[in-house]
Amino acid sequence: MHGALYSRVDPTPVAAPRLLAHAREVASLLGIREADVVSPEFAQVFGGNALLDGMQPYAANYGGHQFGHWAGQLGDRRAITLGETINAAGERWGLQLKGTGSTPYSRTADGRAVLRSSIREFLCSEAMHHLGVPTTRALNLVATGEQVVRDMFYHGHSLSTVFRSYSM
Repeated sequence: MHGALYSRVDPTPVAAPRLLAHAREVASLLGIREADVVSPEFAQVFGGNALLDGMQPYAANYGGHQFGHWAGQLGDRRAITLGETINAAGERWGLQLKGTGSTPYSRTADGRAVLRSSIREFLCSEAMHHLGVPTTRALNLVATGEQVVRDMFYHGHSLSTVFRSYSM
C-alpha cells in the first residue's frame, strides 16, 4: 500500500536560519567537521531551507496508544526525517528535523516549535545520554528568524513559579 508508512515531504523554508548551538560530540560522532558546522550552508540545511545530495525527506506514519487508549493513526506531526548517514564506525544514524513545518500527520498546528521547548529538548537529550539513559541525540539548535507564538498569555514564568509567587 503506497504511503502507508510515510509521506515524502520537504521542510518548510524559514526566513533567516542561524545556528544557535551544536553538540561537538555528536558532530564528531557523525563525522561532521567543525568548519562545516559553523558554515552558513549548515544552518540552511538544518534550518530546513536546503537539502544535501541524496536527502529524501519524509514524515513517518504510525499508530499507537496515547493516554492508555488506542489512538489509531499518529505520525510525525512536526518532525521530518532528512535521511540516514553511516559514520566511520559503520553505525547508522537518522537525521531528523523537529519543528520544521507541518506534515501530512500534523493536526491543526503549523509544525513550528518555540525556542524554550527546543532548548529544553536539545539540552535534555544530551543530558540523558550522558546520564546513561538511552535516547536520541541532539546535533544542533537553529533559529528561524521568525516569531512562533504558542501561548498568547505566556509571560516567561511557569505555572509553578506563578503559584509559588502568590502562595502564603
